[in-house]
Amino acid sequence: MMVQCPYVNLVPGGMLNWMNWTVSSYDEAAIAYAPGGILYEVMEEAYKEVGLKHIFSIPTGLYGLGNNVRPLRTPDDMKNIKMRVSASLGFVRCMENMGEGTGLTLHTIPWADLYNALERGVVDMCWSLWSSLIEERHFEVLTYYTDLGFGWDTNWVAMNRDLWDTLPSDLKDAIMTAGKYANERDFEAHRRAEVGYKKQLVEAGLEIYYPTAAEKAVWREKANMPAIWEELCDPWLEEHYPGQNMSQTIRDELDRILADVVAAGG
Repeated sequence: MMVQCPYVNLVPGGMLNWMNWTVSSYDEAAIAYAPGGILYEVMEEAYKEVGLKHIFSIPTGLYGLGNNVRPLRTPDDMKNIKMRVSASLGFVRCMENMGEGTGLTLHTIPWADLYNALERGVVDMCWSLWSSLIEERHFEVLTYYTDLGFGWDTNWVAMNRDLWDTLPSDLKDAIMTAGKYANERDFEAHRRAEVGYKKQLVEAGLEIYYPTAAEKAVWREKANMPAIWEELCDPWLEEHYPGQNMSQTIRDELDRILADVVAAGG
């Protein structure tokens, strides 16, 4: 067994795990990534393709945008900013679209070099997580942070599928039940930890901006995610779910989850 980050060079269908604007809250993720959830089910197919059985997800949280130039309230606020990105193509496409017309420039820098790049002014901006702001010390080299929640980060506990197939049904049930409880525990533990992270960051002087739902909608619209899905997800989905228009099915279900969470006050 292992903790598996489903990067596409390892898991070709793994882009579904990382697509931007799929979920933008813990409440949404707890539905979409839980057993029976739409992203859980499609990731089951992705892991099956590479001989793995995924069991439960370990949340890392939501990505926001940190920078040293100005508070980011609208996409236009990214004017002439230099941003660090990785090779994660979905995130890159999302930032290209959200920054279109602003003069935003993207620079591929390894995660391990990000702190120094921000400290020396090689780049002005990065995406980061609440946990990374603290544990990677990003808050020391950032002035502003916008809690945009435009990407969800999660890893998976997975095991060899051939071995899984040899297990008796009662042991499979026990493993999946344990995974369910572990998933619930990790979601709650991480959500609680972020409360402490935010307090530490405010005390350290990081200026944090929390966009309204209407403001987030502007960023999401400019991201033009349907075009990114068409480029990065549709070929794999059509191969594995031929004729089912699975891309639209997934996005419709994610929209339903968002509407239900909002209606419930989440």
